[in-house]
Amino acid sequence: MGSTQPTSPQGAKPQLTLLLAAPRGFCAGVDRAIRIVELALAKFGPPVYVRHEIVHNRFVVERLEKMGAVFIDELDAAPDDARVIFSAHGVPKSVPEEARRRKLIYVDATCPLVSKVHMEAERHYRAGRAIVLIGHAGHPEVEGTMGQLPDGAITLIETVEDAKAFAPADPSRLAYITQTTLSVDDTAEIIATLKRRFPEMADPRKEDICYATTNRQESMKAIADRADIVFVIGAPNSSNSMRLVEVASRAGAKDARLIQRASDIDWRLLEHARVVGLSAGASAPEILVEEVIAAFRERFDLEVEEKAVTYENIAFNVPRALAV
Repeated sequence: MGSTQPTSPQGAKPQLTLLLAAPRGFCAGVDRAIRIVELALAKFGPPVYVRHEIVHNRFVVERLEKMGAVFIDELDAAPDDARVIFSAHGVPKSVPEEARRRKLIYVDATCPLVSKVHMEAERHYRAGRAIVLIGHAGHPEVEGTMGQLPDGAITLIETVEDAKAFAPADPSRLAYITQTTLSVDDTAEIIATLKRRFPEMADPRKEDICYATTNRQESMKAIADRADIVFVIGAPNSSNSMRLVEVASRAGAKDARLIQRASDIDWRLLEHARVVGLSAGASAPEILVEEVIAAFRERFDLEVEEKAVTYENIAFNVPRALAV
């Protein structure tokens, strides 16, 4: 990326206001999943095999790799005596079934809020309802949720157009569930379309989009229209991070960019900027936020203004087998 450093005509650092969104960064499910890997390494010793990235962040994954975690795509890459962890995104039922068949020692790090969606799908299926899952094809969470039930029991809806075209066999026996990391506004539009067409469609008992996704999007809306440019720290394969970039653009930011860390910033984009917004996706650690702020301080006379829309104090327990 460009390394041009903005300067004033006198050579002094130019002034810049950094609007820091809060809440941002790690959510309770991500924190729990990472602790599960750390505790498993401490209990069993390395290597511990992790199916898929434990969370979508290379900095986190690389740190755990240095500690002895081995990330694999599927269980067949793990030896028969392996200790295995399933990622926070959830897995199809076939995965723990295979682990039991091979007598692997495994720990499920699925976020409890994703597990809640799985249980909802089971409940609707037992009640004889066809299920609509609002989500993004190919995302691990979607694959895990669809894998909770037999093929054909869940129909994936990605867009309003999909919702308009959906043709269920029995419109009176429907329910919907959602991926936990979607755009709140986009999802509301899809749900509204479905409910107009199928008024009897059953709702989740409680909102499926998780508290952390909702809070981070709300905090982005609180800063975006004041910013010349917004940076979101996160991974390209992180759904909640990509949604934050979209929310920033829609909420009034003149420009919005995803970065994985400070070295990704193209400083030429800030040549005329006076106000910059900064947030981080739910799988991005605060150390990366601090790194970005430090990079700004090197180049600007920086004023940091944190804008908090709410405070989070949620924590999830680790599995009993790993509890200290």
